[in-house]
Amino acid sequence: MHNTADAKLRTPLLFLLLAWLSFACSPTGKKGVSVMDFGAVNDGSALTSEAIQKAIDKVSADGGGQVNVPAGTYLSGTILLKDGVTLFLEKGAEIIGSNSLNDYTNIDPFTDAVGQQRGRCLIGAKGAKNIALKGEGAVNGRGERMVYTKKGQRSMRPFLIRIVDCQNVELDGIETRNSAAWNIHVFQSSKVRLTNLRILSQSEGNGDGIDVDSSNDVYIGGCDINAHDDAICFKSTSPQACRDVKVENCRLSSRWGAIKFGTESMGNFENFEISDCYIYDTHGGGIKVLSVDGSNVSNINIHDIEMNDVDMPIFMRLGARLRTYRNAEKRPVGSMSGVSIKNIKIHGKRWKKWRMEAPGTIFITGIEDAKIKDVSIENVDAVMYFNNKAEKEEVVLPENRERYPEFIFFGKKLPAYGAYIRHASGVTLKNVKLTVRNNDERSFVKVVDVDNLKLDNVQTNLAPAEGVQQYVFKDTACVKGHKPLLSSM
Repeated sequence: MHNTADAKLRTPLLFLLLAWLSFACSPTGKKGVSVMDFGAVNDGSALTSEAIQKAIDKVSADGGGQVNVPAGTYLSGTILLKDGVTLFLEKGAEIIGSNSLNDYTNIDPFTDAVGQQRGRCLIGAKGAKNIALKGEGAVNGRGERMVYTKKGQRSMRPFLIRIVDCQNVELDGIETRNSAAWNIHVFQSSKVRLTNLRILSQSEGNGDGIDVDSSNDVYIGGCDINAHDDAICFKSTSPQACRDVKVENCRLSSRWGAIKFGTESMGNFENFEISDCYIYDTHGGGIKVLSVDGSNVSNINIHDIEMNDVDMPIFMRLGARLRTYRNAEKRPVGSMSGVSIKNIKIHGKRWKKWRMEAPGTIFITGIEDAKIKDVSIENVDAVMYFNNKAEKEEVVLPENRERYPEFIFFGKKLPAYGAYIRHASGVTLKNVKLTVRNNDERSFVKVVDVDNLKLDNVQTNLAPAEGVQQYVFKDTACVKGHKPLLSSM
């Protein structure tokens, strides 16, 4: 016979155990509150952002917790995350954006590098701590459905997710689609984790995947991004530095750049490691490091990257546009030093869909009074599909000190198909092998105004065209370890 007291003790313990097991085994980790309990509508028929906001506000006021969005379609304008709140999108849940600008709040106005008025968003947070957006659901901006009733309104189109002045932020697992503008913008925030995100945004131009802006202690990992504009872009639209960032194990595709620093570049870019990423079907640059608004770029480590079907694989630019943002004072010309790009496999554009008539593989250019310094590009194996005739006259690229820093603005043709380097100091190319599948009669390497250049085992499969120098060194000093090799690759 069982002891009655023991039986009474076991009953509540058994209940608690069963309750815990029920929670632990549920597919969503079911906890917190449901937006449905606050009047949300999940058939996409009515604007339901007010109900979702009530749920977030209540949970935050009660000390924090999880707000669940069950399966269904939720038509929404701006939703703001608050302290301590995790917004959890269950499998089958989709938040879709309203097509009216009036339903979006501008949580932090600014004007970007091309003069567009920015700041509205579908899901946002400002000055919040310990917030998260997680789950297996989706956020769909429906950018293609936005209605603009007045001239100039299109430049105000909303971002999808905007994080401003926040700490301890996590975005994990969700899918974002069809943003009207940038998908995810993180500004002046710290301790941010962006993981396992799927970003599909081809409906509108300027649809960047992830923009990290004047922020620090940021981790991006395991993301799959297919964006109309830059896939991952680091910006500084304020004098505050963008620093201590790690990116790894991402798949990236873009109509423009895959991995990009700038163009908005007031604050410094410091301490970046980007590794183990696959870049494919990218039309405007694989790796782009740009400083044109006063940013000092230092300690950038990019390694173990594979590119497939990519135009202009490596582009670096130090310029003097010196644009200002948010009423900040104009900064002096910046600097670029300590950039390492290593272990890169490249398969270039297969057909003539290049942005330039005669592009190249590596393009580095500073300006006369601000040279790019201490750059190391090592262990590069590239296959490209160039097919250009030699020019009768020397191709001289414009300086473009103050122009928007895209390689397409330096003319239709680069003077070299392998590497063109200008206004730099301390550049090392080591173990760089380039195979051209067609034929190109331009120079393989052309260097202009470079100090302390080191070339070590830099190869091409093409013999020089008649009357064309394979290696051109103009106003260049200290060419060390120069070992040009030809092979029958």
